Amino acid sequence: MQLKFLSILSLFIFAFSFSQEKQAEIKFEEKLIDYGEIEFDSDGKRTFKFTNTGNAPLVFNRISSSCGCTVPKRPDKPIQPGESGEIEVEYDTKRVGIFMKAVTINSNASNSNVILRIKGEVLEEEEEEEEEEEK
Repeated sequence: MQLKFLSILSLFIFAFSFSQEKQAEIKFEEKLIDYGEIEFDSDGKRTFKFTNTGNAPLVFNRISSSCGCTVPKRPDKPIQPGESGEIEVEYDTKRVGIFMKAVTINSNASNSNVILRIKGEVLEEEEEEEEEEEK
């Protein structure tokens, strides 16, 4: 009886460990970057930092933005388990006004689709600068 129980228990443990599939998992430090108020034609680059908390390499299939004014740049190589990486996003700061844009991340991670957001307000170009440029 005891031998039968140990055999069943061993089989259960083997089946459970075999079913534990290796999979990447992406964890972002933040999913929203607030630019706040920024100057016209200023640096629009920001960085989303993340870690692969899974147990398999993380591969990005596609990274896209909600409009052409926002350009995301994905990592060139797979991110190994436990390693960190960055996704750079550049917003066109020659567009005056309030903005809120989405960047969609698609990867092989267990949380395969993640939406990141950027927001802020690009201030109008100052008149003094325009007058100096005309002179």
